Amino acid sequence: MAKKVLIVEDSTATRSFMKILVEGYGYQVLEAFDGEEAIKIARYEQPDLILMDLGIPIIDGLTTTRVIRAFEEGATLPIIALTGYGIDNEQALEAGCNELIFKPLDIDSLEPILNKYLAQ
Repeated sequence: MAKKVLIVEDSTATRSFMKILVEGYGYQVLEAFDGEEAIKIARYEQPDLILMDLGIPIIDGLTTTRVIRAFEEGATLPIIALTGYGIDNEQALEAGCNELIFKPLDIDSLEPILNKYLAQ
């Protein structure tokens, strides 16, 4: 069974682009538009990795990451932060993200990160 990647991104175009890439690498994709949706999906669908945009509505990505980390099943879940603005690596790591990727997304950087956390 394919591992599940939750893409949390409020831009439909960006989310669709990321979905095509991630599915192309052989993973199943779950999608969330905002932090509230991401928390529900993370809790009940138990993805194997989350790609978390930090600038999402309702609950921002850093707060969403902290909430997911509080779940038993979220404690060790790889969460990769995605940002196009003013968040630095230290802030993302303090919130519980494993790594930070800057947008616009460099296509060549995504596959190695997915492989790093999901190739088991």
